[in-house]
Amino acid sequence: MTHGTGNLSGADFPRAALPLLADDRLRRNLRHATGTIRAKRAAVVGEVDDWEELREAGRAIKAHTMRHLPELLERFEEAAAAAGATVHWARDATEACAIIGDLIAATGESEVVKVKSMATQEIGLNEALEARGITAVETDLAELIVQLAGDTPSHILVPAIHKNRGEIRDLFRAAMPGAQDVSDEPADLAAAARRHLREKFLSAKVAVSGANFAVAETGTLVVVESEGNGRMCLTLPETLISLVGVEKIVPSFADLEVFLRLLPRSSTGERMNPYTSMWTGVADGPSAVHIVLLDNGRSAVLADEVGRQALHCIRCSACLNVCPVYERTGGHAYGSVYPGPIGAILSPQLTGVAANRSLPFASTLCGACYEVCPVKIDIPRVLVHLRQEAPKSPVERAAMRAMSWVMRDPRRYARALRAAALPLRRRRTLRRAPWPLSAWTAARDLPLPAAKSFRERWKEGV
Repeated sequence: MTHGTGNLSGADFPRAALPLLADDRLRRNLRHATGTIRAKRAAVVGEVDDWEELREAGRAIKAHTMRHLPELLERFEEAAAAAGATVHWARDATEACAIIGDLIAATGESEVVKVKSMATQEIGLNEALEARGITAVETDLAELIVQLAGDTPSHILVPAIHKNRGEIRDLFRAAMPGAQDVSDEPADLAAAARRHLREKFLSAKVAVSGANFAVAETGTLVVVESEGNGRMCLTLPETLISLVGVEKIVPSFADLEVFLRLLPRSSTGERMNPYTSMWTGVADGPSAVHIVLLDNGRSAVLADEVGRQALHCIRCSACLNVCPVYERTGGHAYGSVYPGPIGAILSPQLTGVAANRSLPFASTLCGACYEVCPVKIDIPRVLVHLRQEAPKSPVERAAMRAMSWVMRDPRRYARALRAAALPLRRRRTLRRAPWPLSAWTAARDLPLPAAKSFRERWKEGV
């Protein structure tokens, strides 16, 4: 399947990260926010005696789903259609945007309200609708902040994590009618957003959502949130259009029990989500329900035995909150809808590694992401796997072939170490190396061989 990816476009991570590393305010915002979420998560996870068993159950359900994905998707379509929903299939971003745009155009509406959705960002839906004269209004508070600022999200769970209260206050005063006197108190900011959105909710005829889970057994879609804005979108409009990545399927309704315990603790550090909305067809609100099942490169990911575990992700963002790289650069450096450790493995697979060649290297491989992942995605293993697949320059390939030849023979290897150490005995690191090693020393020091190897020291009895 072709990689039609809409809004997914990889950046040169090292180049994008440099100015962000120098932004002291950004780093303070990130350190405070991620530190707060980490502490809350640790507290509520510590309350669960069978947390590791829950993680293993989540991993097993996701692995089973990936093995049986085609038949589960067909079962979901059948159940959802029986409940009155219309199911559409989209191979890529272009097709998904066209389907949703046509459905909205058929209603005659020019404005829709939206529930927070990573999938709609992935396909560039807001931009595609704008090109057709349709305005999409984000109703999640953080997404609204990003939209009003003309910005892009920098976190999976908290899209405006890079902004502090003062910045949000100034933005609301400048961009939100009637908010010129708002303070930077969280309650005041939330009240201003509520007033701004109330009219939108009451007048909207069409809503667009994603889904956290889709139940194959019953055709049910599930959205979890903290604010209640999503529920307003899911119940008040006449038409509801839900864009759902095919990996969001779970086999049975009983499987939700596992994920509804894992997700809130891992994401917001809460024991349960304040709002968990479920709907099956047209019985629970809107009179017209459309479900767009999105592939957009997921079939290619599924075909990779090592990389397919990226599709297990339940978008909790726990890996971002513990990642030392993310905490220092934020999400914008990744140049992708999906930032942080999960983005470093998901985005290259959805778009092709060549389009995101630097992302698998945007990690220290410390393993903290794997330790907190609620479904046990081995992100470090996938990162190493994708690094092997990344395109390499002729110089790098030649260097690796030479190193392979040297290291295949112990004597050659020993002689090479002695030769490398001889002119550098008085130094431990090289801060500036000539090309092509300058690509390494531009961001880090190059460790140099010791004056004597371990084997030599062993022979001398040192």
